[in-house]
Amino acid sequence: MSINPSDHFDDGSALPHGHMIVCGDDGLGHRLAFELAARCGEHVTVVVPSLHEGHGPQLASLSRVPGVSVRIVEARRPDDATLLDAGIGHAAALALAYGDDQTNIHAALSARRLNPDLRLVIRMFNRELGRHVENLLDRAAEARSPGLSRPALDVSTTVLSDVGTAAPELVAAAFDGSANVIAADGLLLHPAERPAGTPRRRTDLCVLAVMSGGAADDPAGEDSAEAPGEGGTQLLPDDRTVDRSRAVRGLVVLEAITENAPAAETSPGGPPRRGRLRTTVTGMLERLPLGILFSRRVRMICGLMALLVVAMAAVSWLAEGGSGLRAAHLTLLDVFTMGDPATDASLGRQLMQLTAGLAGLFFLPVLLAAVLDAMGAFRAASTTLRPPRELSDHVVVVGLGKVGTRVLGELHSRKVRVVCVERDPAARGVALARSLRVPTLISDVTEPGVLTEAGVRRSRAMLALTRNDSTNLEAVLAAREIRPDLRVVMRLFDDDFAATVYRTLRDSYPNALTRSRSVSSLSAPAFAAAMMGRRILGVMPVERGVLLFTAVDVRDHPELVGQSVAAAFRPGQWRVIARDTTAPGDRRSTAVYGSSTTSYGSLRLFQPELDWHLHPGYVLRPEDRVVLATTRAGFDILLDRDRGRAAGRRER
Repeated sequence: MSINPSDHFDDGSALPHGHMIVCGDDGLGHRLAFELAARCGEHVTVVVPSLHEGHGPQLASLSRVPGVSVRIVEARRPDDATLLDAGIGHAAALALAYGDDQTNIHAALSARRLNPDLRLVIRMFNRELGRHVENLLDRAAEARSPGLSRPALDVSTTVLSDVGTAAPELVAAAFDGSANVIAADGLLLHPAERPAGTPRRRTDLCVLAVMSGGAADDPAGEDSAEAPGEGGTQLLPDDRTVDRSRAVRGLVVLEAITENAPAAETSPGGPPRRGRLRTTVTGMLERLPLGILFSRRVRMICGLMALLVVAMAAVSWLAEGGSGLRAAHLTLLDVFTMGDPATDASLGRQLMQLTAGLAGLFFLPVLLAAVLDAMGAFRAASTTLRPPRELSDHVVVVGLGKVGTRVLGELHSRKVRVVCVERDPAARGVALARSLRVPTLISDVTEPGVLTEAGVRRSRAMLALTRNDSTNLEAVLAAREIRPDLRVVMRLFDDDFAATVYRTLRDSYPNALTRSRSVSSLSAPAFAAAMMGRRILGVMPVERGVLLFTAVDVRDHPELVGQSVAAAFRPGQWRVIARDTTAPGDRRSTAVYGSSTTSYGSLRLFQPELDWHLHPGYVLRPEDRVVLATTRAGFDILLDRDRGRAAGRRER
């Protein structure tokens, strides 16, 4: 069912060729629709399971925003009929953002059959399966037009993980609160505001915009989804405008925020030399997690057994008389089936012996299982390092689930000291932390003293990344009591709750940096960039406008061939910001410039391939590949020319 006519949007425009379709059942679909429609100006059709549950009401309100072209189709499953109703036959791209991998794969296969020229962006949790699906669907596209390369066809299948795409921005927020981050070529790039009169910094790559007024009110703070508007901001201004405005108006520059990330003096994540584990017996006992061996489960079972033994011993003493110690001793022997059969004793003694034996048969296997479980957790926890007391200037990561594991990998690859806190010793990130020798506390972060032991007072930032909003909030509030000016980043699922928490903490701690983030809001720009083609490296909101970062081959654009970097600059349209330094035959797909591959147990970051400090006089050659920062208008010009060349190749 569609809330709009099947071939028209709410603004009355007909369903155009090249529109985009988003299918999802959680916050990622809503965020992605906003990125494409409100920020990138695309016509978007959204398929949601219900208009009255989840994010359905928010999408319905988005479709009524003036100037935003959103059409909504209500369907429980993305079957063939639903995809056809959404206009799959003449769509440019389809994003499958359901929370279930199988649903996304099934819909992707159907969509490729219904429209072989469609760009597909698939959300997958299983990365290895996603890689196979990506190769399968790309081969199907190539088999249909064997004479054309993938860039010429502009057809691709991109498999993304929302967790993997959100991790770089969480890391950036921990460093300096940056938002709208693009991970490219081993760097984290973001738009940084420079007030009037601020001198140029070494990490500033280029000027992106001249601001209409002062800096926005903490633009990197809360997650919000508002309709766009230029508001007087000049995107990609020329040098004369920049020089004229530098003293009286603020600038937005492209900054590489981790170009010189601070490195640990010793092995990444490991403790300094003075903080190694003590060799004395006292020091070893202090660091062994004995509380895990005597866990709450073990203590509860032992307590119940003790109460039962005391009760049966009391009954036996009252019934048989004699010494109370002898009654307790006989009861314990009966529980552990170590006593002689009471064949010559009284009937009461025989009944008590049978009762004690049955209780022992029940409790002993349960106690054994609990002890074995605790010993396994003890072995796992005892092999993790404890935070050294001298450690400082580190980042505390609370929660080592999917998000925490990826963030830990990102921080480790940038040689940042890390201390982790995780309640579950079997969490997926604990094994990674152990292999990287990262100090880890196997404790509940809400327990008193845990954050103090993690060194929050001496840390540079804390990231609360558990799956529980209340746990993250409690951890942040406890950390702020220890250190009021601590920089914190919270993972919160509910967007309204995130905005409320952000405003409250900002007002309560005005001198501290607070960031509340949801994974869907952080990953949506990467999904939007993938939907716009392999050549889009990222989408970056700047003030109230938006810039697209795209990689192009110079030979395909006559306006670039033979021009210097300065002469190729088109104010308000595009600007050359980097050049691929690898030989043409050794270049990989432009889709992976922004990828940092993190695998379980082995971390690697692609070696730099892009020159971000181009001389203005460098002359572009046909064999060059360059990265452009473009406005929406400039990207449309480049895209129209690419489509014209592809059509010409098809005709030939």
